Amino acid sequence: MANLLKFIVENFSHVFPVLLVGAIGVLIIFERSVDLFFVYPLQNSDSFFNRLRHSIMKDKIPEAIALCDRHQSNPAARVVRLGLMRAHQPETLITNGLQIAVSEASQKIQARTSYLATIANVATLFGLLGTIIGLVQSFEAVGAATAQQRSALLAQGISTAMNATILGLTVAIPCMIAYSILISRTNKIITQVDEAASRVLDMLQQRYFTVKPGASSPGENTFTDQVDI
Repeated sequence: MANLLKFIVENFSHVFPVLLVGAIGVLIIFERSVDLFFVYPLQNSDSFFNRLRHSIMKDKIPEAIALCDRHQSNPAARVVRLGLMRAHQPETLITNGLQIAVSEASQKIQARTSYLATIANVATLFGLLGTIIGLVQSFEAVGAATAQQRSALLAQGISTAMNATILGLTVAIPCMIAYSILISRTNKIITQVDEAASRVLDMLQQRYFTVKPGASSPGENTFTDQVDI
């Protein structure tokens, strides 16, 4: 570790690109971790959907919307809210709106996570580039040196080349590990959003037949709401 730090200090201008992509990777990991583990997950989801169902079945759509408003930072709650805002519209429009909302939420949830894989690859390539440059410089120095100096110069050049590889991998490996963890978490939250959209649509369908039992068939469902949203 001491040799690596010494290498960074002595070759800062050469290793700066690796350090830069590493710093960007740390920022992305921190930002994505906060969102995916603390902001986006819907806490107490069972309680949330039970209260939501209670309000919808009693045709209290504004009350259900207010419940979603208390979870504005949560993508699943925002998708549910959009479905509730269309509660008085035909089923097709509600379904289309939910599909659009889920797509937009998924894009936001996935934002920047894929950059970590790119950063890991770039850091590895920068490390490889530093290795090649170090080897080229060492062989050039050996060719111009005396017999007594060659061994020392060759050892120094190889050390520089290996340190460049180590630095690149030091950035790449944590980024790849973080990417695997975050992408798994991302998929889990997207699944939660999809499930929320399906559940609110099912609740609205059940509400239609509960509030308006005289409907002749589901195909005639317009989800007409007596409350002006």
